[in-house]
Amino acid sequence: MRKATTFLSLLISAFAFAQTVPDSLSTNPQTQINAAQRILSGNINTGVTVGGYGEVTYNQPESKNGELDVQRLVLLFGYKFNDNVQFVTEVELEHVEEVFVEQAFVQYSINDNVNLRGGLMLIPMGITNEYHEPTTFNGVERPSIDASIVPTTWREIGVGVQGRFNEVSLGYQAYIFNGFQSVNGTKTLGGKNGLRNGRQKGIKSTVDSPNLSAKLDYYGLPGLRLGLAGYFGRTQAEDDIEKIDGTSVGISMIGFDARYAFKRFTARGQFIHASISDTEDYNALNDADLGSALQGWYLEGAYNLLPKTKQQQLFAFARYSDYDTHASVAGGLVKNDSYDRDEWTFGLSYKMAPGAVLKADYQIKGNAIEDSNAQNQLNIGLGVWF
Repeated sequence: MRKATTFLSLLISAFAFAQTVPDSLSTNPQTQINAAQRILSGNINTGVTVGGYGEVTYNQPESKNGELDVQRLVLLFGYKFNDNVQFVTEVELEHVEEVFVEQAFVQYSINDNVNLRGGLMLIPMGITNEYHEPTTFNGVERPSIDASIVPTTWREIGVGVQGRFNEVSLGYQAYIFNGFQSVNGTKTLGGKNGLRNGRQKGIKSTVDSPNLSAKLDYYGLPGLRLGLAGYFGRTQAEDDIEKIDGTSVGISMIGFDARYAFKRFTARGQFIHASISDTEDYNALNDADLGSALQGWYLEGAYNLLPKTKQQQLFAFARYSDYDTHASVAGGLVKNDSYDRDEWTFGLSYKMAPGAVLKADYQIKGNAIEDSNAQNQLNIGLGVWF
């Protein structure tokens, strides 16, 4: 009991004295930060920083029962040992029953331009994989491309370097990670979900070959941020089978993203292409239907319906997405047109205060099959970030 009381007292103290308010009302992509960046840039000299974010959602597909879900609750902890060394971690509870560690890394700052990192980290690909707090994106659900192709939340264990050179308006990241797992328990890589089943998430991760991940961000024009990312390597197989043809595939993924803000208008978009090699052998060995290329893109525009003098914001937005996890196939695999999907999302995001948002949207879904039965969906959600 005494230990529990002591822990609670420390937690309350951390909230009281080591908090910084997230700038979640900022629409300028050049100043917008994510949870890890907020902890690392905190204004404390040493000690603990505590925060969190979470989402409660309601999804109502056509002609089906709706689903209510505490989709995720994430606790953020950071510790600053001194001016050079910091630790960041995110502990996530999904659907009130699963617990994951989303990030856990140490950063050593050599100078203002160079920071060394090691641990469990997010792969810098696209927008939402790094900026996935609910107040940082429109729509109740994350963009579908970021579920099927990137795939969010994609994190693995590795080491690397990160920094920025403000004199040339350029940020950079470069890491070596373990790769996707070729066969994850009973789950294989495949057409419907692309590479998603291969995420190892730092759970006793298998590694037999390193994978390279890098990203450049340019922010030299007012209100605009451009990103160019690459990921190259192979999936990982277990020791006793890794020499067999088809136990792994090669991955070359590139991504381009853009974010823009001007007064009350914002826009964003991204393009992702992944080339997958050795899929013919992989599919034959694992009875899978993994495509030899995955590709998708989206464009989104939003406008704040409230005056800029108001603390609150009410964004009306529209997003069009087009993504195909069978953009091409190899060997005798037949292309599945149901994996060639498109989606319109229309909605509102009401940021009632810094760190609190109420969202609602409607999604019109389709695919390349004529008269497809893709179901439209209504989504409503509450999100917080503190």
